[in-house]
Amino acid sequence: MQTCILRFTSGRHLGSLGEGLPQFTCLTRPSRSHHPSPSPAQSQSQPPASNKRPSNSTPPPTQLSKIKYSGGPQIVKKERRQSSSRFNLSKNRELQKLPALKDSPTQEREELFIQKLRQCCVLFDFVSDPLSDLKFKEVKRAGLNEMVEYITHSRDVVTEAIYPEAVTMVGAGKGERGQGGRPGEAQTDSHLGSTPQFSVNLFRTLPPSSNPTGAEFDPEEDEPTLEAAWPHLQLVYEFFLRFLESPDFQPNIAKKYIDQKFVLALLDLFDSEDPRERDFLKTILHRIYGKFLGLRAYIRRQINHIFYRFIYETEHHNGIAELLEILGSIINGFALPLKEEHKMFLIRVLLPLHKVKSLSVYHPQLAYCVVQFLEKESSLTEPVIVGLLKFWPKTHSPKEVMFLNELEEILDVIEPSEFSKVMDPLFRQLAKCVSSPHFQVAERALYYWNNEYIMSLISDNAARVLPIMFPALYRNSKSHWNKTIHGLIYNALKLFMEMNQKLFDDCTQQYKAEKQK
Repeated sequence: MQTCILRFTSGRHLGSLGEGLPQFTCLTRPSRSHHPSPSPAQSQSQPPASNKRPSNSTPPPTQLSKIKYSGGPQIVKKERRQSSSRFNLSKNRELQKLPALKDSPTQEREELFIQKLRQCCVLFDFVSDPLSDLKFKEVKRAGLNEMVEYITHSRDVVTEAIYPEAVTMVGAGKGERGQGGRPGEAQTDSHLGSTPQFSVNLFRTLPPSSNPTGAEFDPEEDEPTLEAAWPHLQLVYEFFLRFLESPDFQPNIAKKYIDQKFVLALLDLFDSEDPRERDFLKTILHRIYGKFLGLRAYIRRQINHIFYRFIYETEHHNGIAELLEILGSIINGFALPLKEEHKMFLIRVLLPLHKVKSLSVYHPQLAYCVVQFLEKESSLTEPVIVGLLKFWPKTHSPKEVMFLNELEEILDVIEPSEFSKVMDPLFRQLAKCVSSPHFQVAERALYYWNNEYIMSLISDNAARVLPIMFPALYRNSKSHWNKTIHGLIYNALKLFMEMNQKLFDDCTQQYKAEKQK
C-alpha cells in the first residue's frame, strides 16, 4: 500500500544508510498502517514470533501541507504569510541573457556553464519591492532552469572546474569563508582569482520566528510562513540536488568545497519556517551523508547538538521532524552490534524528545527511530519502555494517545523475554489509561486487545497481567460514562475469561472481597 502525500514539492523518500557503505537505496515509502507487513530483509534478519509484526523499513514522511476542505460555503482566506531572509542584495543586478548551453559549441560549454553559475549568484529583492528588476529576475530564473535540465540530462558536464563554482552559487565555498567573514559578505575568493566574492543564494540569516513564544505550530490548522524569494531558491535547491545526484559527481573532488562548515551552514537552514525549503534540505543532507563518509560522524554530532538545544534550552525549532526522518534512515543502516554512542543517542536524546510540548509535530518520525533501535537490539527495550513511562503525560490527553500509539508499535516488535521484564509497570500504566475519563485515551488503550501478538504475550503471562488489569476493567465496565468504552471493556473481559477461566474467576472473587472490606 502506498502513502499519497500532498507536498509543496515533489516527494522525496529516504532510504537506509549503512555506516560503512558509500551507496544507499531510496525506497518507496509504504504507508505506516496499523498492521505493517515485513520486508524480506527484516524477515531474514529477525524472524518474527507467531503474530509479531515488524515495522516499516522507511521513516514516516514529514507532513508538509494539509488536506484542503472542499465542501460548505466559500471561505475568504487570508493571504499567505511571507517572510524574507536577510539577503545581501547585489548592487549590480542588470543581467544579460547568455547563449543557450545546448546551442553552443561543445568546447565552449564549460566556460559558458561557469558564466551562468556566476550570473546566478546575483540576488534580488522579493519583499520590499517585489516588482523591481522583473526582467533580470526572469533571466536568472531561466538560467537556473536551463542549468537544472543541463546537469540532469547531459553527461561529462560536471568537470573539476565546476565544483567550486556550483558550491559558491549554492552556498559558501572554501574561498568565501577563508577570510573569516560571514556567508554572503564580500570577500576575495581564492578560486575565483582577484574578483570580489559572489553573493550566495542559500546560506543567509533566517528571519525571526513569526510566533516564537506562542502556541505550537499545528500543520493541520496553521498556515506556514513562506519564503518570499522561493521562485529562485527552489531552483537553486533543485540544481544542487541534481548536482549531487549526477553520475559525474565525484565526492573526492567535492570534499574540498563541501566540508564541515558547509554542512553546519546547511543544518542552520533547517530552522526555516518554509516547509518546502526543509523538504529540499532533508533530501540534500541525506545525499551528502550517503556520499561523504568522512562527514557522517560530524553530521550526527551536529544534529545531536540541535536536539540538545531544542530539548533543554529553546523548545523551538522548525526542522525537528525532518532531522528525525533523516536519522530514521541512518539508524536503519547501523551495523550490528550497535556502538555505545548510538545507544547513548537513544537514551539521552530520543527519549527526552518525548517531553517537549510540541511533540505532535514530529512524533511519527520519533517513534519510527525508537522502533528501529529496538529491532536492531532487543536488549534496549527495557530502558526505552521505562523511559516512556517516566515521561508519560499526566494531564495532556492527546499526547497520551500518542504515547499509546508508540507503545503499541514497540510491543509489535518486542521479544517475549523482554516483555516479561517490563510487563508489571507497563500494565499498571495501561490500567490507568483504561480508567481515564477521556474516552479517546481509554479507547486507544483498549484497542490493544485487538492486537493478536500482544494478546499472545498476555496469554503467556496471564497470571501476572490479569490481576493488574482486572480491577480497572471490572470497575469501568459499570462506571465509565462512555458507552463505546463499555463495549470495548466487555470485549477485553471476555478475552481474559476465554484465556483462563479459573484465573478470571479468582480475580473476580478477590475483587469482590476487597470491595466488601
